[in-house]
Amino acid sequence: MYVGVDVGGTFTDAVLLSNGVIRATAKMPTKADLLESILEALDVVLKDVNIRELKRIVFSTTVITNLIAGQKHDKVALLLIPGPGLSHKHYDFKAEVCVLSGAIDYRGREIVPLNEKEIEEALSGLAAKGFKKVGVVGKFSPRNSAHEKRVAAIIKEKYPDWQAELGFRAGPQLNFPRRAVTTCLTCATRGPYRIFVNSVRQALAKREITAEVFILKADGGTLPLGNSVEQPVETIFSGPAASTLGVQALTPPDVTEVAVDIGGTTTDIALILNGQPLLSAKGARVDEQLTQVRALAVKSVPVGGDSVLELSGNEIVFRPERLGPAYCMGGPAPTPTDALRVLGLTALGDEDKAREAMEDLGAPLGMSAGEAAGKVMSLVVNSITEEVKKMFLEWEQEPAYRIWELLQKKKVRPSIVAGVGGGADGFISQIASELGCQPVIPPYAPVANAIGAAVARPTLQVSLRADTEQGYYNIREEGFQGKIDRQSFNERKALELARERLLGKAAGYGLDVALDDIEVTYQEVFNMIRGWDTAGRLYDLTVQTPRGIAGRIEIGGK
Repeated sequence: MYVGVDVGGTFTDAVLLSNGVIRATAKMPTKADLLESILEALDVVLKDVNIRELKRIVFSTTVITNLIAGQKHDKVALLLIPGPGLSHKHYDFKAEVCVLSGAIDYRGREIVPLNEKEIEEALSGLAAKGFKKVGVVGKFSPRNSAHEKRVAAIIKEKYPDWQAELGFRAGPQLNFPRRAVTTCLTCATRGPYRIFVNSVRQALAKREITAEVFILKADGGTLPLGNSVEQPVETIFSGPAASTLGVQALTPPDVTEVAVDIGGTTTDIALILNGQPLLSAKGARVDEQLTQVRALAVKSVPVGGDSVLELSGNEIVFRPERLGPAYCMGGPAPTPTDALRVLGLTALGDEDKAREAMEDLGAPLGMSAGEAAGKVMSLVVNSITEEVKKMFLEWEQEPAYRIWELLQKKKVRPSIVAGVGGGADGFISQIASELGCQPVIPPYAPVANAIGAAVARPTLQVSLRADTEQGYYNIREEGFQGKIDRQSFNERKALELARERLLGKAAGYGLDVALDDIEVTYQEVFNMIRGWDTAGRLYDLTVQTPRGIAGRIEIGGK
């Protein structure tokens, strides 16, 4: 038996899956105390279940997604050490930025030392502005992290209560701008993510659950719960990945469709081509900036059933935040859910309260409750539809999409919109109509995220770095270091070694993985030159067990 749990900003969903059949489901309001929310959902689906029969629990969450979409995280400053090259004015990372002297070249050599007085002055300035979270990023820190480590040591000495994240750890691949964005997001999300993980651990301990526990990543793969604490940014699109896998599991194979998950806080948009979720070739995009996070080609839009509605002049607008439940369910302000209740498109909440909310919203504009509700309906539908159209332009640039389009032998877009989430029943038909598509709401649509988590295949990864000049290799996830033969080691042997380590790791988790199914997610070779000769090579690569779903859901059983 498997359990999937999705901790969203509005609801915490859970499902119990056995032999491809959903045996139990739960949808509980997410409370400020995440531990309580998780326990309530688990207790519903595990009622009368022998917990020793549980093989695996996979969690997904939109906690981090919602923080970033609503810009509710603590402010972060970036200390950049870019060295010579691009003008500093081009470094616009939508954060407080301090550029420091010092430089490491592409071969990992120090060519300009740090100016420690300058560093201390920069830190003093940030302290005066109230910053306590900083990311330290050098352009070539994956080749030599000495500068980042020294800045971190100064921060710890001067401001021991600050949180400092280093770029070579947060984003270990080359590409300075993406590493800077990834480091900034890591700094912003580590604290909230740690609270989430602690809540999960406490819930499992309270119910004496000892099954394997994983967290769903942005690419649809998983991380063991313990490992995920070091890589919180990997879960940045965990919720959208869960809804995408859920749609994949609930619809027939080989279907091409747009997945639209309308939740209370956000709406997540993804694309499934011939039954397989589209992977972003460039990594996760956050606020129009690329990161080093491997992710499905998804987007999280800050509009949902509980978005706050208000007047701006003579227009009804929504704010990209959730203050609580809908007014008809005891919340503080009008929301799209109230509009759906007035229009008879949902049975949630008190109809009189919903009508009151729409009357108060529409009265200054001379609108009745029904007219205001209709206006809100159009506003939400148009907002989501426009975001889907924007995503089509991005999806069409993805290599996998171009191949799919070539196979169609004509320029064509998917004709199905699959709606899941709590708001699907009310909105998806009109969204599909605006896009000229057929609407589909699969069974178990309200808990599709939890289903996506439950059916996700466990994935493990190994990141190997080998240095033939020094004669050693290390495995980042394990902190392991071993020796290699300086003369005979090459790219083929690096890949064989990484795969061998991964197969051993998978066997330890009881995963049956074929050698040919292992994904190479990153690979780079760098020649180290001393004088006029090649003194050695650096091999950096990451391998991962296959992502995807373990199987599709058999409809009809519970």
